[in-house]
Order: sequence, then structure tokens, then C-alpha cells
Amino acid sequence: MAKYFDVHPDNPQPRTIAQIAGSIRADALVAYPTDSCYALGCRLGSREGLDRIRTIRKLDDRHHFTLVCRDFAQLGQFVRIDNDVFRAVKASTPGSYTFILPATKEVPRMLQHPKKKTVGVRIPDHVVTQALLAELGEPLLSSTLLLPGEDEPMTQGWEIKDRLDHQVDAVLDSGDCGTEPTTVIDFSGGEAEIVRRGAGDTSRFE
Repeated sequence: MAKYFDVHPDNPQPRTIAQIAGSIRADALVAYPTDSCYALGCRLGSREGLDRIRTIRKLDDRHHFTLVCRDFAQLGQFVRIDNDVFRAVKASTPGSYTFILPATKEVPRMLQHPKKKTVGVRIPDHVVTQALLAELGEPLLSSTLLLPGEDEPMTQGWEIKDRLDHQVDAVLDSGDCGTEPTTVIDFSGGEAEIVRRGAGDTSRFE
């Protein structure tokens, strides 16, 4: 059964956040809130966590996973960014955007797109997520919590606990965080390509 954590949305309890981060380091798979919708997250190098996310969401090996980063400095360790792209990404973070960029050697091969050698990255504008990332000290390997055959992600922590009780190890509940996933911008070809229109404004990329 998944552990259930009721986390204050504005002042996340440090002891609770530390407990969750410790679980992630021990290979736990967690459902957690972001500034767009709930996501599934695990340790960056967790093969088991990656496989469990694929199973829950029924994803193939062409799916772009996302590294959820604390800040721009951390993001820069995992993707290659030229000057023009740097300015565009910097101006849009933190926020509800995922950027697809060429991966550096810091990204495990299992997380990279098999042909393009790219990975998704984002910096969320969410107090609880930021507290967890600060405690963890590394990015979270993540994917939107959108179940197969459903049009919208789940928004309630108790509902996620009920539905995925035997598939995840922990659920962080800090209230409703909406149903709209991030806007996805692919910069891997040098120019901005809008892959998915979501919570982030796309006008600056058009």
C-alpha cells in the first residue's frame, strides 16, 4: 500500500519532505503535485522506477521522459543549450513548460530518446515540488500522471491513492493542482517546435 502524505501547499513540513526524499533515494515511486498537474516521479538512475512508470502509463520506448530540475544551473548539467535557446528557456522558467533538448553524458542512456538522444527538462513553479527537489539534491525522473484511456490527469491525492495504491509507494497531497499538463517545446532541431499546447503560454514560441 502507498504511504499518504498530506503536505501544506505553502509551508511544506520539512520532516515530511525529508522522509519522502529518503524514500525516493531508496528507489520509491511517488505521485506528486506540480504547477501543471500531478506527476509520477522516481530517482534519476532508477531502472525499476522507469519500468514502473512505463507499466502504469503503458508507454513505449519512444516516450520522452522529463527531468524535473530545481533551477537553471541544475538543468544545465543535463542538456546542451546554445545561446538563443538559453535565452528562450531562461525567460520561461520556472513555469509550466517542458523543453526537449540534446542530453549530456550526465543523463542515463535509458532516459534518452533512442534515436534523437534527447530528454525533456523542466523547472516547476510549485512550492512543494521545489522543497522536494531541494531536499533531494538532484532532478526527479518524471512523467505526467495520465492513465491509459483517460483524457485528463487525476487532480486529487486521495483519488490517486485509491487508484494506484499498489502501483506507487507514496502519494504527496498538497491540494488540487489542475488538469492541464505542461506545454512541450522541442528545441532539439535548433528551432522551437510546439509539440503539446498545455498550461504554458505558447505565443513566445510561435
